[in-house]
Amino acid sequence: MSGSISYTPSEVAEILKISKFTVYELIKRGELAAYHVGRKVRVEAPDLEVFKQRTKGVTRQGSGNIPESVVPVAEPVIICGQDAILDILVRRLERELPGNNCLRAHMGSINGLLAIYYGKANVATAHLWDGDTDEYNLPYIRRILPGQKMVIINLVFRTQGFYVAGGNPLGIGRWADLIRPGIRFANREPGSGTRVLLDEQLRKLDIDHYQITGYDNVETTHLAVASCVARGAADVGLGAESVATQVKGLDFVPLQKERYDLVMRKEDLDKPYGKAILTLLRSTSFRNEVSGMGRYDLSQMGKLIAEVY
Repeated sequence: MSGSISYTPSEVAEILKISKFTVYELIKRGELAAYHVGRKVRVEAPDLEVFKQRTKGVTRQGSGNIPESVVPVAEPVIICGQDAILDILVRRLERELPGNNCLRAHMGSINGLLAIYYGKANVATAHLWDGDTDEYNLPYIRRILPGQKMVIINLVFRTQGFYVAGGNPLGIGRWADLIRPGIRFANREPGSGTRVLLDEQLRKLDIDHYQITGYDNVETTHLAVASCVARGAADVGLGAESVATQVKGLDFVPLQKERYDLVMRKEDLDKPYGKAILTLLRSTSFRNEVSGMGRYDLSQMGKLIAEVY
């Protein structure tokens, strides 16, 4: 075994023509043998061959090939996005699609669209505001996924605004307040819809981001930004209203209502997971569960917003 060739998960994904997310899921489920070297994961060539033969319905034993009743591993449905609503969607999808795994890839809007473009994800969520057109998502999809036939389906509308300390003692209420002396900001990562909203607003107001103290203080979730403000590590952060209600000692200053959409290839609407997603979004039970989370506008949930070519 010590002389065997070993592969990284990325190399296995390339060999099998699947996504790296799928490889990690196969390892997690014990369907593909792997080992760790520190924090690195490796797959031995013989173990990869055993996996390939097993999914064809045969397994190697000794010097012969013995047929075996094996159900091929279904390619998981990978959904990119960070809102907690997606936890509900994934859980319900797995009920609707027995035998199919549905995975969350926690990444921002731009990276989610790129994952679809490179074939590493099936569905992405997006809330990308274009300051020139006052439009959400369509201008970005046309540029990030050129020539691709895509559909945009509304999930919810949310409100973006400032997280501030209880009572808003510093009186922070508008974008220009971010450059006031002494104001410390907690930012989101590049590629997230929240970061795009901030940068577009700064561009329109002709504000240089270097004027903002803490612009490079990056957190990767709304909750992490809210936590920074709640514990006094920052005076203000930008994020969704739904998270503000989860963190003690915060107030929320609403700034902009945004459209939070699901994006997928048009051809995938006819696949089982595409049909299941539409059915779920338009079902009363799904709406009721999301409604119970509060702070969301469900008035257009499941509506086909646009087709982009």
